Amino acid sequence: MTHKETTDDVKRWFQDALQRLWPVAAGSLSLRKSPCIRRNCALCQSGQGHSSYVLYGKNETRRFSIYVPEELAPEVERAVSNGRAIQELVAEAGRRYTLALKASRDQAAKR
Repeated sequence: MTHKETTDDVKRWFQDALQRLWPVAAGSLSLRKSPCIRRNCALCQSGQGHSSYVLYGKNETRRFSIYVPEELAPEVERAVSNGRAIQELVAEAGRRYTLALKASRDQAAKR
């Protein structure tokens, strides 16, 4: 940064950046292969199994998994990616906010 940011500058930057990060999800999207319930299924007998997407995550202390239809997987993957970007954004906001607070305190002390 070449200029001193105020806490209001950081707030505006954060809010602007946050608006572009929708949809959002936490967790991970995985492609899993598992057997089905049908008897004599050719895919299961061959060892290939059936592929399906699953969103894995954590809600407070409980883990969850949600089946995701294949046609929705790209949108859910985008949401997970945005969730990770928000975590990085929060870390950067904390750094910039702290620097802005310190600069404000130092400026007030010079008066």
